Amino acid sequence: MPTSSTPLVLVSGSGRSGTSSLAGTLKRLGLHVPQPEVEASETNPRGFYEPQWVIDFHKRHLKELALFNIDSRPAAVDIVSRYVESGVPTAELHEWLSGQLDEQQVRGSQIVVKDPHAFWFAQVWEVVSAELGADLRWLTALRHPAEVVGSRDIAYLSSQSDDLRLTKETSNVAGWVHAALLTEKAGRGSRRSFVRYVDLLADWRTALVPVQQQLELELNTDLASSAHHSVDDFIEPSMRKSQLTWDDVRTPDWLRDMAEEVWQLLGTLTTAPHDPGTLSALDRIHADYNARYADAVALTFDHTKAESTLAAREARDAQRATVQQLRRDLAQVRAAKEPAVGGREAAAILRRAVVRRVTRR
Repeated sequence: MPTSSTPLVLVSGSGRSGTSSLAGTLKRLGLHVPQPEVEASETNPRGFYEPQWVIDFHKRHLKELALFNIDSRPAAVDIVSRYVESGVPTAELHEWLSGQLDEQQVRGSQIVVKDPHAFWFAQVWEVVSAELGADLRWLTALRHPAEVVGSRDIAYLSSQSDDLRLTKETSNVAGWVHAALLTEKAGRGSRRSFVRYVDLLADWRTALVPVQQQLELELNTDLASSAHHSVDDFIEPSMRKSQLTWDDVRTPDWLRDMAEEVWQLLGTLTTAPHDPGTLSALDRIHADYNARYADAVALTFDHTKAESTLAAREARDAQRATVQQLRRDLAQVRAAKEPAVGGREAAAILRRAVVRRVTRR
């Protein structure tokens, strides 16, 4: 365990908001990213700068709860909260972070952990950091919701139908609003900072000046200096591939207006991370979002019930067809096997065949 408080910067924010660019910049400025890191991919060729263990940790628990990264459901918050009470995520994170802080090469370093899923388990990070003497500091990347939706389309939906893409646009805007509100709320009471992705790409030195001050970070360069730095070779305006506006996104007017207001309010937090008036306005919007979501669920009750009924019927039909095919297969086994297959052996064969077929589905 460290003998003094170790700065731990948790980079969060909606996926495709520039979190990787932000974490990669901090790494080049001297902060330590726990190893191993997630490898670069086609969707992010410059690298993710995410600790593999942390990504696996969050994704595994979210999968267990059937939650998505930017899940738009208000009920998701309570689902995670009840799950955290089991103590399992806390124990796992405690063991991993303790090991990271004990590593000789990490001691005395400032650690940066980037994961867009982190806000779901903010309580776990707060508790574990306090127990281990790590000074948790939140850093949130901000990107306009229309651009986030466009970037997600480019990265994940380019091969999908227009109908699905339009449906996902509304879902992704709602998810952006929910994730933005939850991420902001997660950092209240802690040292934190916000930075716009467009500002980071335009002039990373100027964009990081308030971040360095607000998070009290030690960087390996003077941000007032124009001397060449490795970040200059990493950050460039061309990284902003999606530059969409609301004219390019089809979503209900009320949701568009809500997302735009959240975006504007979060922008004010770049200079005043704990401004009372802004926090009050965000709380008001959060309550409005929850109420409107409840209305939408009530409005689509018949649709949801019908879809559930049809899905259950299709599952039963598929199961019935599988059983009929298994019986035919068993009849063939009996016909080809000498001596004849008895009742118990036939039942055992049928059970094994069912298991094999279900496993293959």
